[in-house]
Amino acid sequence: MARQIVFTAKAAKPPPAYSQAVKAAGLVFVSGTAPTDPATGALKGTNIQEQTRQCLTNIQAILEEAASSLDKIVSVTVVLANEDDFAGMNEEWLQWFPSDPPARQGAKLPVRIPGLLVSIAAIAEA
Repeated sequence: MARQIVFTAKAAKPPPAYSQAVKAAGLVFVSGTAPTDPATGALKGTNIQEQTRQCLTNIQAILEEAASSLDKIVSVTVVLANEDDFAGMNEEWLQWFPSDPPARQGAKLPVRIPGLLVSIAAIAEA
């Protein structure tokens, strides 16, 4: 499978430095995805649950564009601005992955972006 750049207008537009996702080697590598509303370009949600929901909504749209889906995710990296938001992020996460969740790791956001509480990257089967 040749390397293929994935883009959909149904998810937040990435900055020029990276793609929404790259499909290669039978996998879809979704870049760190912020809780950005694709229609307005603004962050969506004022709490961690709302922002986690928007991140996953964006990832879902990107994976669908790549002919994949959330249930094909094998690994995720969740990056939080505040470690105190971990429980709230998990609360929303379990709504999306109630059983057989993907492997997951967490990290702390290395930069401060006003209003940004979470970013999520994912790797899924193509």
